[in-house]
Amino acid sequence: VPVDTDQEQIGKIFSSQDLMAIPVINEQNQMVGIVTFDDVASVIQEEATEDIHKLGAVETLDAPYMKISMLQMIKKRAGWLLILFLGEMFTATAMGYFQSEIERAVVLALFIPLIISSGGNSGSQASTLIIRAMALGEVRLRDWWRVLGRELATGLALGTCLSLVGLTRILLWPAREQLYGPHYVRVAITVSISIVGVVLWGTLSGSMLPFLLKKMRFDPASASAPAVATLVDVTGLVIYFSVASAVLKGALL
Repeated sequence: VPVDTDQEQIGKIFSSQDLMAIPVINEQNQMVGIVTFDDVASVIQEEATEDIHKLGAVETLDAPYMKISMLQMIKKRAGWLLILFLGEMFTATAMGYFQSEIERAVVLALFIPLIISSGGNSGSQASTLIIRAMALGEVRLRDWWRVLGRELATGLALGTCLSLVGLTRILLWPAREQLYGPHYVRVAITVSISIVGVVLWGTLSGSMLPFLLKKMRFDPASASAPAVATLVDVTGLVIYFSVASAVLKGALL
């Protein structure tokens, strides 16, 4: 490998080729040294640790967990928490926009946690899978359209499965009329359609965000699960109440 090869790239070469050592050459193609597996093992561990921290929306720690100071720990975690907190404020804004719908159909509020968590979870799964596939070299930037097709089908399938469970739960619940009112069938349809839409959106967002970041020359691992969940929370509410406005019009709304 050339002397200016990135250490992460060298780690990928060792992993894919199952090598024990690799020569290092200069611009004149003269060997100036070798890199052994022992040399690169620590690099692989460092890179993996950095990616895991980013997936959890935490800045990379500069020391072992038990040795880092409390002040440093707070600094490493506060930045992303503040960004995510500000992002979640848009969720409150979205709910305020649909306040009249919530007042007229309070039953809709019962399913908000279910809707946004389903979308956030599906998005987090997708982003984690794609980020890891990128790190291992299994997926490249040019593969985005293939990933889009796979995740579109996967999102529809997962959303349909979850929506059927939700639909069945509402329709067969013994106290359904007391909990959800006389229009419980429409409520069940609203929830099931919304789940399909939110899970599909979460899956597509989570899978495409790493590609977008890589295209912009950012680290794809920055598309952390909490960041994707925050994005899907806001859009999930818009999808949910838009579906509710259409299905429950003339009944509860």
